[in-house]
Amino acid sequence: MNINDSSCGCGDYPLLQKINNPALVKELSKEQQIQLAQELRQCIIHTVSKGGGHLAPSLGVIELTIALFKCFDFNTDRLVWDVGHQAYAHKILTGRYKEFHTLRQKDGISGFPRMAENPYDHFGVGHSSTSISAALGMAFASDIEGAGRNCVAVIGDGSMTAGQAFEGLNQAGGMKRKMVVVLNDNEMSISANVGALSSYLSRKLSHPVINRFKKDFESLLKQIPKIGDDLAMYAKRGEDSFKSFFTPGMLFESLDFTYLGPIDGHNLDALVDVFEQVKKIDSPVLVHVLTKKGKGYKPAEDNPTHFHGVGSFEPETGRAKKFKGGLPSYTSVFGKTLCKLAAKDSKIIAITAAMPEGTGTSDFREQFPERFVDVGICEQHAVTFAAGMATMGYKPAVAIYSTFLQRSYDQIVHDVCLQNLNVNFFLDRCGLVGADGATHHGAFDLSYLRHIPNLVCMAPKDEAELARMVATAIDFDGPAAVRYPRGVGIGAILEENPRILEIGEGELLRDGFDGVIITVGSRVWPAVEAVEELDEELGKAVAVFNARFVKPLPEAQILELASRFKKILIVEENAMAGGLSSAIIEVLVDNNAIDGHEIKRLGIPDEFIEHGTQQELRHDIGIDTAGMKKAMLELLDK
Repeated sequence: MNINDSSCGCGDYPLLQKINNPALVKELSKEQQIQLAQELRQCIIHTVSKGGGHLAPSLGVIELTIALFKCFDFNTDRLVWDVGHQAYAHKILTGRYKEFHTLRQKDGISGFPRMAENPYDHFGVGHSSTSISAALGMAFASDIEGAGRNCVAVIGDGSMTAGQAFEGLNQAGGMKRKMVVVLNDNEMSISANVGALSSYLSRKLSHPVINRFKKDFESLLKQIPKIGDDLAMYAKRGEDSFKSFFTPGMLFESLDFTYLGPIDGHNLDALVDVFEQVKKIDSPVLVHVLTKKGKGYKPAEDNPTHFHGVGSFEPETGRAKKFKGGLPSYTSVFGKTLCKLAAKDSKIIAITAAMPEGTGTSDFREQFPERFVDVGICEQHAVTFAAGMATMGYKPAVAIYSTFLQRSYDQIVHDVCLQNLNVNFFLDRCGLVGADGATHHGAFDLSYLRHIPNLVCMAPKDEAELARMVATAIDFDGPAAVRYPRGVGIGAILEENPRILEIGEGELLRDGFDGVIITVGSRVWPAVEAVEELDEELGKAVAVFNARFVKPLPEAQILELASRFKKILIVEENAMAGGLSSAIIEVLVDNNAIDGHEIKRLGIPDEFIEHGTQQELRHDIGIDTAGMKKAMLELLDK
């Protein structure tokens, strides 16, 4: 389709309506590129204001995205967005404009690039610092095929703090494969003088004639008898010193990358100019691009942290839409409880990995700045750092999302639990998190934690029990983990001084004689609702047992329940493989107490769950009140 064809009508976004293939971006004039950037911003702001999403990151890379599509052909070239929370413009320009209003909704498009969703999503992402390794793998495969593809990784300055990013850079420099890393730096301010000089240097130093001249000149110097090698070395040092004085590129040059930048990431002419030259370089190149998060939308520019991942808001003002309720979130209850305990115990240290607001530790940072550490996107380092601290008698509280703690499994095993150190893990966003989908569900933590020796693992039924478990973990002399869901509590009354729980002891919330539901964490109160409805509607008396602890399991209490009830329903918001139900069945088998029982399990099945609201997803897999009621009826009818 010709980009100037107006047969599709003008509508609100006349250019976006016509672009169903990124190759069409190549046909745009300079004026149309500017218009396209404006339409993308308006479309993204409008859509995210209704359903939430990652606004500021995507607004910051509008021009960068256009420039990439203008210069590269991603029908053959490859593009990997690190994390992917900045890829909304990419989604719109790759044929998903008409579906973009379904962003992060059930059965709609994902908030992150997904290979199964679109052929231009060349690699599925959602966690940080994977782009360089993936793009290098693509570049290596391309060389084997002789395809000559350009493989591009776009990585943010935050993601560049993680170890895997530097592992990828090190390998890429050593292999000397043709690939491009775009460092999207949105923390450094753009200085007009430095920016202009660096753009000039980047254009000149990236030109193929200049690159060929540098290589030929170095070879010529080396041919001079006796002093040639020394002259070549001094010439290289001179270029390196010049670059390091004006730019931060020596780190990347030392890894055998050609460093270009910094470039103004909102200057389309500069971006296109550099990318056109970069395509002609047959070795690894790093293009340093300076951008502003939230660019073009003042509320997001002024508060990029809030608008990084935001719920529904008023697009005119940026104010969050008000919802009924006002109950505290589990995150805030954890944060306030930790602060309360830290005020009495100077040994408590809070550690997070680039998410103080998301994990509720921002209040701790304000109240106890000398005892707060944000390690950046370095979960593995965070855990071993905490282990070292624990050897000195401190009580580190490591607050990380469940899905991100997966990255530090080896450190949890070898550096913490093997040495039985007093490190406490507080796992936010456990279970099904909603619209962020499969990459962010905390579906596996019970399974990957409960089999580790020395580790205590617990999950609260409400916000009051969460406060007690935070206090219990801090009080316990050894490694402990507390996992809790995304969202608000039920309105449970918080104790002024949360009491310490007995390790490995659950509670019988409701007794009965027809059967029992054994559950933990977020599924406890829905289970109580389910059995109350069964009682009211059918006169069935079903017991509800809150295990509280998945490790150590309350074995004596479970065996006593098994002696009384032959119909057992086990419910968890975790993968059933290796989770609570697996643990309970193991106890019954090991104690010869499983014969004669009818047992049914509910939980996250052996598949990756897509995005949707928490309520929708819990209903779909049958772990909400209705699902438990239905499953218990099936057991009772047998």
